[in-house]
Amino acid sequence: MKRALITGIAGSGGSHLAEYLVDNEDIEVHGVSRWHSTTSNANLKRIKDDIILHECDLNDLSATIRTIEAAKPDYIFHLAAHANVHVCFSNPIAVLQNNINNTINLFEAIRIVGIDPIIQFCGTSEVYGQVDKENTPITEQHPLQPVNIYAVSKLTQEKIASSYYHSYGMKTILTRMFAYINPRRGDIFSSAFARKIVEIERGERDVLTHGNLESVRTLIDVRDAMETYWIACQKCEYGVPYNIGGESIISVGDFLEQLKAQANVPIRSMVDKKLLRPVDVTLQIPDVSKFINATGWKPRYSLEDSVDFLLNHYRGIK
Repeated sequence: MKRALITGIAGSGGSHLAEYLVDNEDIEVHGVSRWHSTTSNANLKRIKDDIILHECDLNDLSATIRTIEAAKPDYIFHLAAHANVHVCFSNPIAVLQNNINNTINLFEAIRIVGIDPIIQFCGTSEVYGQVDKENTPITEQHPLQPVNIYAVSKLTQEKIASSYYHSYGMKTILTRMFAYINPRRGDIFSSAFARKIVEIERGERDVLTHGNLESVRTLIDVRDAMETYWIACQKCEYGVPYNIGGESIISVGDFLEQLKAQANVPIRSMVDKKLLRPVDVTLQIPDVSKFINATGWKPRYSLEDSVDFLLNHYRGIK
């Protein structure tokens, strides 16, 4: 049986990817979990008996080499990163050091051990920065102009992955994911809205606070997003980037109204200036035709499905 190794398996995206692989593919799932991780039990509870965890800090090259030697993966999905944008503004050095070092250590470990896996680098649309309306939908050829430290770190990760493809022939898949709806990632707007609505339903808060509602996003359900990572490994060309995103183009404010409409009680909302980013990317509409033409992929979940998924997740948390 072939093996897949997921870095960041205990995180919000990695845990969903692990669930997808366990539920749908005939593959042995391994994961990198940090020694001090506190999220493993919560996010991996349903599949904990179906996966193999390797405790490893990817910032430690020796530990990373040992993990690669032990797992001997045929596929590697690199999701491990500091991804909280607010932390990126408050502690940029830590974000840059972690995201860049863990990536170069991973690729060096693969090179040193001498295996030849397919490596899915899970990048982000944040690398495009602020895009004018006349330049949407955004193609893979659009200039890369990251405007925050998180985006800079992710672009550097992508360039490392690309350089190991060109320099060493590593079978690297490069994807740039646009916004996804993921209830396990509490810092993104969709999850924060859903959590606050449920808190209001329970009488635990009076008002839903929010930041900028004018930004426009093209949303994809996390369950669809994680499936695309697997499909990309089967059908995409090595060393070239692919945009991945959903079909639902919506402003943050309109998404909030959809959530409010599904609430069990009236929801009052107001701006909290502390939730406004110093720099924001307000328009993310991708051209995903390159990925669709390569794979034939179509999303399985509608926006309405994702709204239900979000609210049901938070209503189920006691």
